[in-house]
Amino acid sequence: MIPPEWLMRMSNLVRRPPSWAQFRILLLILLICAAFVLWEQIYGWPDWLIPDRGVGRRGVPITPL
Repeated sequence: MIPPEWLMRMSNLVRRPPSWAQFRILLLILLICAAFVLWEQIYGWPDWLIPDRGVGRRGVPITPL
């Protein structure tokens, strides 16, 4: 079941749709996100962005327990 708040928002969007400028901004954001996803699918994730590299604070290696 859809919450009543969502139904009210949907009815407001139907009655007063967003302006063309707001639609273009949303479309631009979606295209940028799609470009990032496509880049990641083609070239992969860079190693320097992997959060768990086995290095703790101040470059001290983490030893497993």
